[in-house]
Amino acid sequence: MTRPSTLCAVVLALLSMPALVTLAAQNEVFKPGPGITMPKPIHTEKPRYTAEAMKAGIQGTVLLDAVVLKDGNVSNVEVIRSLDKTYGLDESAIEAARQWRFEPGQKDGKPVAVRVSIELTFTLRDKPQNK
Repeated sequence: MTRPSTLCAVVLALLSMPALVTLAAQNEVFKPGPGITMPKPIHTEKPRYTAEAMKAGIQGTVLLDAVVLKDGNVSNVEVIRSLDKTYGLDESAIEAARQWRFEPGQKDGKPVAVRVSIELTFTLRDKPQNK
């Protein structure tokens, strides 16, 4: 005979299965494509140069992969193409991207999480010459 506590645990586990499937569907991340509208930036943040990178004269682009969540916040930011692992520009790009806000992407008229690429460029301005 099965003990009641074991039976209750099995029944509870079975009853919670649809909730787990629903939770997984809620956390689904879509790739851009047919039927998925792209998130639109509504607030962008420029990355900050580090003093060391300025002194070294490093310029270029960091390519990031990120997820724009249903609420428009940015999550899961990763460097796809690095510019600088020594002077902190990759980390600065990640920090800036996390501050971006989007109008979320949609599927069937409802907000969904969408994977996006974000390209952030570091450019040094020429210093004015003294006369």
